[in-house]
Amino acid sequence: MHNTSNVIIQLTVNNHPGVMSHITGLFSRRAFNLEGILCGRLENGKVSRMYLLVKRDERMEQIIKQLEKLYDVMEVCVCVNYNAALFDDIHELIQENK
Repeated sequence: MHNTSNVIIQLTVNNHPGVMSHITGLFSRRAFNLEGILCGRLENGKVSRMYLLVKRDERMEQIIKQLEKLYDVMEVCVCVNYNAALFDDIHELIQENK
C-alpha cells in the first residue's frame, strides 16, 4: 500500500555529533512536524542515511532547499512512492526483540 499524504525525504549526511540536531532544528523552527525518522551508518561510518517521514505540505519545497544548504547534508532525495508500512514494520520489529 502506497501513502499519498506523506513523503520520505532521504538525506545522505556526514556522521558526527550534532548533525541530527541541526536537521531536526530546521524542522522545529519552521513548525514542520517529522512523522518519523530512521537513520543508519553507511560505508565506513563517516556517512549516514536519514529517512524523514513528513506530510505533504506547500512548505516542503522550501524545507528541501534549506536542507540542501546545510553543511553536513550531502544529498537530498524526495521519495513519493514508498510502502507506507515501512515505519510501522520497524516499530513492530523492535517490539518483537525487546
